[in-house]
Amino acid sequence: MQVLLRALASGFSPTVLDLDDGFDADTFADALDALDGPRRYTSLVPTQLIKVLDSPRATAALRDVDALLVGGAATPVPLLHRAIDAGIPITRTYGMSETAGGCVYDGIPLDGVVIRIDDANADGVGRVVLGGPMVAHGYRNRPEHPAFAEPGWFRTDDLGRVDDDGVLSIVGRADEAITSGGLTIVPQVVEAVVVEDPAVAECAVVGLPDDRLGEKVVVFIVPSGAGTLDSERIRGAVTERLDRYAAPREVIELAELPLRGPGKVDRRALRARFS
Repeated sequence: MQVLLRALASGFSPTVLDLDDGFDADTFADALDALDGPRRYTSLVPTQLIKVLDSPRATAALRDVDALLVGGAATPVPLLHRAIDAGIPITRTYGMSETAGGCVYDGIPLDGVVIRIDDANADGVGRVVLGGPMVAHGYRNRPEHPAFAEPGWFRTDDLGRVDDDGVLSIVGRADEAITSGGLTIVPQVVEAVVVEDPAVAECAVVGLPDDRLGEKVVVFIVPSGAGTLDSERIRGAVTERLDRYAAPREVIELAELPLRGPGKVDRRALRARFS
C-alpha cells in the first residue's frame, strides 16, 4: 500500500506487476520499461532480487532505474555486493506497517525518526525501538499491546545496534533466537556466514527439538549450482567465524525455502515439517 500511496502522492501513476503466478524476472523487466516519469523507482524483496540478477535482461532494466529499494527481509551481504557489482542503484530500507513503511534507509533514519536500542548487551546489540510522527497509535482493539506501551514509540521484535556514526544495523529477531545447551544463537548471524559459501544461494537457520541440547541448530540450504555443497566446510566456517556452539548440527538441502508475506522465510513451516 505504501508504494502505491507514495506514487500517487507524488503525482504519478505506478506500474503494477501481477504476482498471482509468482514473480517472473522478464515480466518485471517489461513493467520497468512501461514505467514513465522523470524519475523511476521500484521495490523488491531479496528473494525477488536474486531472480532479477539471474536474468541479464531484467538486470539491465533494473540498472537504469533511479533507485531500487530492497526491504521486507534482511539483504544478505553477498547479494548486496552482487547487486552493486551489477551496477544496480540499491538502497536498503527498514520499517514496517506500524511505522508507515520504510523510515530508515541504508541504516540512516529519515528526518524526525529516532532510533533507540533497549537492553543492549556488551556488543551494543539490543531491541530496536523506533520513535517519531510516522509511528501508528496502536493496534485496533488491542489497547494494552506492549509494542505501543510508550506513546510515539514502537517496540520492534528486531535486534540491532547503532554505530558511532548513527547507522543502524539489524542483527536478527528476538522472537527467532535459538537456545541450544543454554546458549543463545541468533539465526540471522549464522545465516550471514553460511550464505558466503559459493555453493549456497539461499539459507535459513532454525532451532529443532533436541533431547540433549533443548534445541539444535539446523540450516536449510538452496544450492546455487556453483560447486558442491559441503556440510563440513559450512560447519567449519561457522565455527571459525562464530563459535562451535553456533555451528549447524544438520545441513539439509531444499529446492526452495517456504516463504510468508513479502519474501520472509517461514521458519515455523520448516520447524513443523522437520521436527
